[in-house]
Amino acid sequence: MNPGLVAGATLLALLAIIFSFFNPQALFSPPHVPGSKDHLQSSRILHVTGALGPESLVFDSHGGGPYTGVADGRILKWEGEDSEWTEFAVTSSNRSGCIRPFAPELEHVCGRPLGLKFDKKNGDLYIADAYLGLKVVGSTGGLATEVVTEVEGQPLHFTNDMDISEDEDVIYFTDSSTIFQRRQFMLVLLSGDRTGRLMKYDKSTKEVKVLLRDLAFPNGVALSKDESFLLVAETTTCKILQLWLRGPKAGQVDTFAELPGFPDNVRRNSEGHFWVALHAKGSPFAKWISSNPWAGKALLKIGFNFKQLHSSFAGWKPHAVAVKLSDRGEILEVLEDCEGKALKFISEVEEKDGKLWIASVLMPFIGIYGL
Repeated sequence: MNPGLVAGATLLALLAIIFSFFNPQALFSPPHVPGSKDHLQSSRILHVTGALGPESLVFDSHGGGPYTGVADGRILKWEGEDSEWTEFAVTSSNRSGCIRPFAPELEHVCGRPLGLKFDKKNGDLYIADAYLGLKVVGSTGGLATEVVTEVEGQPLHFTNDMDISEDEDVIYFTDSSTIFQRRQFMLVLLSGDRTGRLMKYDKSTKEVKVLLRDLAFPNGVALSKDESFLLVAETTTCKILQLWLRGPKAGQVDTFAELPGFPDNVRRNSEGHFWVALHAKGSPFAKWISSNPWAGKALLKIGFNFKQLHSSFAGWKPHAVAVKLSDRGEILEVLEDCEGKALKFISEVEEKDGKLWIASVLMPFIGIYGL
């Protein structure tokens, strides 16, 4: 008998037993987060006309922007209410077929920019392109050039996010998997993949060093204000990891925070606190599946499509959750749009001038929430 069918049948039987003892709605519903404020539904919506998936947001040294990367491979810049969005840069020179807002089958051709960071020293914009690696473009935009495309002789598979050290002139960045690509991100979650890495690129020597291996979907990256430690979101485990860079703990990895859902990007504010965007809260079912790779693999073999698999993780109810952490990993604030009335599937929260600018890897807009 087909092993996939056996695994699928086993999982279905197990789920039937679970459903007989528990309320199915409770298993799949996003859990309540104590002390959270359901305020994000009041966010102002800023549409990204003709585009989809503004995953990361960044402002230049003059306060211009935000800039954001979208699903068709472009970097767009917000020019204000009168001019709206303009094209600033692209990560691939092959743009002939890159005309649809969402075409996952062309991401490896058109590029898929994820994390964005400006180098404050020279105004260059660094781009973590999921398929094309680490790229850079000057302050006037245009076609981005290659910085890092392979590590240890192997091409980067899923370049995700970065932060830039102002003190040491290095870039810390993540490669979420050495097996799966961005459009297969549900496979990273369900298969138990732990091939993700955190790396350091030295801009002066052009050398790359792998700092951490065997990570479960490493995602967002953020340096502390004094650059004594670095945070890495480990999406599958719903954790923020802390890598000490200086002091007596240098090289040690600790759990900085455990979160009520699956983290995407992490961004530091001017006070040294951190905003974490949760793609979705972790329902009991989602956390059980992500903690038991055999169950996730069996679910894949049953033949559910991407939308069904994603919905099971999101709790069948699109929503938005932003978590603010202290520099010690304490949860200071949780903001939500529990019903997804305005925001859902958020990927980044950038705090600027008393406002939260909120991105989403799946939606055609960003949100602006006044603090």
